[in-house]
Formats: sequence, C-alpha cells, structure tokens
Amino acid sequence: MNVLLINGSPHKNGCTFTALSEIASELEKQGILTRIFHIGTKAIRGCIACGKCKETSYCIGSDDPVNKCIDLMRKADGIIVGSPVYYASPNGSLLALLDRVFYASGAAFAYKPAAAIVSCRRGGSTATFDVLNKYFTISNMPIVSSQYWNHVHGNTPEEVRKDLEGLQIMRTLGRNMAWLLKCIETAKETVPYPDKEAVRLRTNFIR
Repeated sequence: MNVLLINGSPHKNGCTFTALSEIASELEKQGILTRIFHIGTKAIRGCIACGKCKETSYCIGSDDPVNKCIDLMRKADGIIVGSPVYYASPNGSLLALLDRVFYASGAAFAYKPAAAIVSCRRGGSTATFDVLNKYFTISNMPIVSSQYWNHVHGNTPEEVRKDLEGLQIMRTLGRNMAWLLKCIETAKETVPYPDKEAVRLRTNFIR
C-alpha cells in the first residue's frame, strides 16, 4: 500500500513539507510506502472548461504537473494534500492544479482515503482546510481525521517543529490513514465497494 502526499507550497522544504514529512514518517512506521510530490514553482494555469478531459480523463494542458499528478493519484491507495495559507485560502497554484485534476479524473479516486493538512503562521487555517476537503467530499473519498483539525503553526520549518501539538496531530493522522487503508485492504474480499446508481442525476437550480 502507498500514500501520495502532495506538497502544495512553492517552498519544497518549507513548513508544509515539514508537516507532510511527519505524516510520512509515521506511515512508513506502519508499513505504508510514501511519496511526497512537490507541485513546483512554475505557473499552473486554471481550468479553461474546454471539456476535452471528458474524452481522455487527462487535461489537455501538458506543460505543467497536472497530468503527472493524475497518474500518481491513480496509483496511490491514499492521498494527503498539504497547503500553506494564503489570505485564508490554499495556495492559488495548488487550487488550479486540484481543479483540473479532479475535473479530469475525479471519478478514478473514489473510495481512496484522503486528508488535507494546512500550515499557517497564525490564522486562516480552518477556512483553508474547508476548501481542500471539498475536493474529497465531491469524489466519494473517505476523509481521514485526526485528534484535532489538521493544522501546524509556524513561519519557518524550525517554528513548525516547535508546534508539538501540531506535529502530534500529523502523527495521529498518519496512524489513522494507515489503519483505514489496512481495514479497506482486509475487507476487499468480503465487503465490496458500494454500488452506484446507473444514472447520475443533475438538477439545475434555475429551470
């Protein structure tokens, strides 16, 4: 089993990475393979609603990490997305990536356990956390929780390492993710995934 941890910060080894690394270390202790995927610092364009991804389950844009991320998420058994707080919201580049990833291939992630983690200096963490979780709840993905909201606080990696409660929350999240993955693996032979209704119903608000 393996978990993909997406580092949505422009800083490859910054505060978000520090939190994700704490989770990855705990997952490895539980026998779960991990990979931290950094979205990088190059521009990631927003979705242009061209609809081409409906034919291929990939985004037509191929000059940024979106399609690579889709492949990694398809292969992963569990997914954790981390972001810094920018004006009480996730990093804009990460949002652009997630919009395109989930619009193009969200159905492929159904029933993969997922979690969001947030790094902030002081405030805006819960609003950011809420935004990230919505990608999972619209895609039939079980959300893995911890003993508190999945936040760490600090303006530098060194300060994050001093947030003892935040790091404990990350470790607990890692153990909970490992536990759920093992439960799902154990149940595969006796408890099949839920059936889907044959027709996806959509009701517009204005008719």
